[in-house]
Amino acid sequence: MARRGHRLLLAAAVLLSGVPGAAAEDVEVNTIQDIFRHLRTCWKPPPASRARPLDITVVVSFNRSGNILGHPRISYESVEASDNDRLQYRIAVMEALQRCTPMPFTDAMAGAAAGRPFAIQFRSRKTSPDKTSPPTQERRA
Repeated sequence: MARRGHRLLLAAAVLLSGVPGAAAEDVEVNTIQDIFRHLRTCWKPPPASRARPLDITVVVSFNRSGNILGHPRISYESVEASDNDRLQYRIAVMEALQRCTPMPFTDAMAGAAAGRPFAIQFRSRKTSPDKTSPPTQERRA
């Protein structure tokens, strides 16, 4: 138990220190929520100088050892995104997946997650659409 507490403390210290990618390697993935948390530690959106902020969703599956199974598929991108914005964010998503895999699944999670598709949302926009304004069109990829 003391060893696990030490690992969690180390992971928290790495997160606070801002070392990219290191915390993602130290914490085991034991729940579905942990998958999303783990991927967020690897997410680095393109700088504003290269692309406007947008939301993007990728559908990805993993095998028991935590590697990507098949090919990730972009299922949603913000409608107002330019072709350049889409390209920059698609690259950033694939880089995040590379940084985060193989997923450090626990034995129990490996069996539960294997082959299951996960829709992972990467959000970069600062504000949500106003609920009182007319709905905007979404662009499905």
